[in-house]
Amino acid sequence: MIITGIGAAIGALVRYNLTAFIKGKLGTNFPIATLIINLTGAFLLGIVKDTEFALLVGTGILGGYTTFSTYNVELLTLIRNKAWSKACSCFVLSGIFGPVAAFLGWYLAGLC
Repeated sequence: MIITGIGAAIGALVRYNLTAFIKGKLGTNFPIATLIINLTGAFLLGIVKDTEFALLVGTGILGGYTTFSTYNVELLTLIRNKAWSKACSCFVLSGIFGPVAAFLGWYLAGLC
């Protein structure tokens, strides 16, 4: 259990710093940082196999790295601000490309 918590702390720190970096570089009100983080996290989760490291990497690091709650808050903020095209884009991109990224990770891991 402790290893999962350590992994989650690592993932959260990576997410925080990557979000700050992306927002600093792009300065957009579209939640691109969350989209990038969740898509890369889905891809990497697809790669993680059911091993002893799954708790550390999958549940821990990638669980702390990805963020469904931030995605929902940012989506609701776009809706509240009546940024309809951005909200729809965010919803569709996450909903379609998240499972695609996870499948690609799973598929590529099976090739190795």
